[in-house]
Amino acid sequence: MLRALLPLLPLLAQDSRPAGGEPRMKNLRRLTSEGANAEAYWSADGKRLIFQSTRPPYACDQIFSIDADGSNLRLLSTGKGRTTCGWFLPDGRRFLYSSTHLASPDCPTIPPRSHDPKQYTWPILPTYDLFVADLAYPSKITRLTEAKGYDAEATMDPSGARIVFTSTRDGDIEIYSMASDGSDLKRLTTSRGYDGGAVFSPDGKRLVFRADEPADAAEIADYEGLLAKDLVRPTRVEIYTMNADGTARRRLTRNGAANFAPCFFPDGKRILFSSNFEDPERRRFHLYAMKDDGTGLERLTSEGSFNSFPMFSPDGRRLAFISNRFAAAGMRLYDVCVADWAE
Repeated sequence: MLRALLPLLPLLAQDSRPAGGEPRMKNLRRLTSEGANAEAYWSADGKRLIFQSTRPPYACDQIFSIDADGSNLRLLSTGKGRTTCGWFLPDGRRFLYSSTHLASPDCPTIPPRSHDPKQYTWPILPTYDLFVADLAYPSKITRLTEAKGYDAEATMDPSGARIVFTSTRDGDIEIYSMASDGSDLKRLTTSRGYDGGAVFSPDGKRLVFRADEPADAAEIADYEGLLAKDLVRPTRVEIYTMNADGTARRRLTRNGAANFAPCFFPDGKRILFSSNFEDPERRRFHLYAMKDDGTGLERLTSEGSFNSFPMFSPDGRRLAFISNRFAAAGMRLYDVCVADWAE
């Protein structure tokens, strides 16, 4: 859902480079060269990536897959409605995603957005539901959620047993867990405010996620007023961890910026995420790494003005992420990129 922040970004892809450049990433290459692409995640065998893209002839995001060498681009979703948050199932045969296509085959109407970072909002569309589909026969779709409200931001644990996702079904924006067939629903978060974007640790025992906890009456009123309109303000979101059952919630960042797209390193002891905290104007996003207690912060990227959605390949040797570093001036091009990781 970080795509909603893209209109805040400058059109140029230049940025200052910190000392040392990008030493953690070698042989960086882009797999796409068209459209606005986001949320690229690996298959369990490390051979493919699933991602969402707005590209001709589609007016809004659809789910695609691409081989790790950039070949074999395939449309996986129906081509109808708007989709988000694709994820390969560990069995290598199916994929998980969220879509509005049951509500309408057309792209949903998105409210006008302010370009002032302090006033910026994005929609929590109540027409999103979760689906599982067959990779060999993408039209073979199983609906997993039917509750009223937003159901999206879904990922699955490495064993394939449970799905974690974000929903407004109980009146707030919370994180839930359910069995892979949609049964055994459990609510994992309870604090007022946005909780979402959860991803399992490699052993399936913990979750890393993003959250905004309004602190005073004015912030709570602003949050609740926006939520009543199916909107959220994503400009101050921090990174947290918790156990997979919702216990032991722990806050890792305290920078007051937009911290998004967290995921674990393959060793389960460190975390990758994207943030704009170093930019006073809050328009430039870079990748960072830190220990799972929030210490040892390290900036990983220097090129472009947008770098997000990092995810390691299952063997830990490659890092996939989205970047606008290859965009020409005046173009909003966001590519799926892959680099060899230098530990």
